[in-house]
Amino acid sequence: MGIRKLRNEIGRKVKNLRLEKGLSQEKLAEYVDMSREHISCIERGKHLVTIETLYKLAKYFDIDIKYFFSYFE
Repeated sequence: MGIRKLRNEIGRKVKNLRLEKGLSQEKLAEYVDMSREHISCIERGKHLVTIETLYKLAKYFDIDIKYFFSYFE
C-alpha cells in the first residue's frame, strides 16, 4: 500500500463522514479548528494527515481513530 493510496483512502473516509452529517467543508473546518482549504486537501488526498488531525476528526465524529485505517487491516 503506497502513501498516495493511504492519503486517498483517508480523504474519502473524511469526506463520507462529513457528508453523512450534512456538513460543509467550512463547518467541519470550524469544528476541528483548521481551514476549509486544509479539509479540502485532505479529502482530495493532497495532504498527508497528521495523527493530531486524525484525532480531532475522530473525536468530532465520535469514532475510533482506527476507523481511518480499517481499509488497511
